[in-house]
Amino acid sequence: MYFDEAEISVQSGDGGDGVVHFRREKYIPRGGPDGGDGGRGGDVVLEVDPHLNTLQPFARKREFAAESGQKGSGTRSRGRSAEALVVAVPPGTIVRNADTGELMGDLLEPGQTLLVAKGGHGGRGNARFANSKVQAPRIATKGTPGQTRRLKLELRLIADVGVVGVPNAGKSTYLAAVTDAQPKIAPYPFTTLVPNLGVAILDRDTTVVLADIPGLIEGAHLGAGLGFDFLRHIQRTRVLVHVLDGSAADPLADFSQINSELALFDEHLANRPQVVAFNKMDLPEAQTRWPETKAELERRGHEVFAMSALARTGVREVLYRAVQRMAEAQPIPAGEEMPVYRAAADPGAFTITRETDGGYRVNGAQIERAAKMTYWEHDEAVQRFQRILEILGIRKALAAAGIEEGNSVHIGEFELEWTD
Repeated sequence: MYFDEAEISVQSGDGGDGVVHFRREKYIPRGGPDGGDGGRGGDVVLEVDPHLNTLQPFARKREFAAESGQKGSGTRSRGRSAEALVVAVPPGTIVRNADTGELMGDLLEPGQTLLVAKGGHGGRGNARFANSKVQAPRIATKGTPGQTRRLKLELRLIADVGVVGVPNAGKSTYLAAVTDAQPKIAPYPFTTLVPNLGVAILDRDTTVVLADIPGLIEGAHLGAGLGFDFLRHIQRTRVLVHVLDGSAADPLADFSQINSELALFDEHLANRPQVVAFNKMDLPEAQTRWPETKAELERRGHEVFAMSALARTGVREVLYRAVQRMAEAQPIPAGEEMPVYRAAADPGAFTITRETDGGYRVNGAQIERAAKMTYWEHDEAVQRFQRILEILGIRKALAAAGIEEGNSVHIGEFELEWTD
């Protein structure tokens, strides 16, 4: 099982106690106070380990506690301060307070650290309290307690290029063809159950990190299937390679489906630069569909390339164009707060109003984005959009509003006719 979320508990160390102690030496009957301070408790620090790419270690261990500082002793000796407890996390880890949801840090770079629980201060020994009026104080303070926090860790892979597409489109095969990655590949859907990372070497000075994101299905933005677990990993990528299965019954409908899921999950993903790769050109059915698909995608302003990931033909052209688009794209600022999942079932996600002509208008940023990305001239794409209406609860809401057969439904700039 792949772990890209974890909840852990951290406890920093308590400060050591200060002590009450008086100097006791032969021939010095009235030795003064010499109780030392306690040592500082250990901090808990998260540190990025570039060799990690999953949060799976936290499935085995979820509680982390630093050591406490030692108490002071005589001769003004300070207790030993505890070492910080360093917990390794993979690059791309977002850290939140599990109780409040507050963002605490976004850990990206190897060696980057984040203090998540500060160790307690050491208590003061009685030597600290001596003055001209009180020369033999019998008072000391205990160390302050450490901090206890519950943290939610969320992993979002760091890659330059995200490879997306429907299940079995050939994403893993493409990744293996252009990088040193060795993903599991088989001719059935959902072979990839975890995101795969690979490094493509373009020349002596240029390398590109690609992430093969598991196939998405309708409702992925709501957590259906494998979708929500992995959509977040595309958010850091600057360019997407959209692999189409050229042997599928309707590659254009597949293209529309994936873009709809991206838009519903995060509106920024809908505008992320894409290079479309029409795959499986080694198959006759893909060769037959290629001219029509190419013409339609280009008519809609998309850049599309033909390739066969299995035969490794055309794969480098797709990669080079993706790298060019990446150079043209605006980088995502390090540490930027990434959009988080918002339940589309929230009543505020859409509104329905009755119009003067007897029709109905549906307003909502998510559904309007999905409408814009639907190929209405393709029956399967329309059916997929209808399923989105079902998933979001819009069909049920329209029925409750009294819609009847033949009424018009306006979504953004599009007008649909209602059918039961």
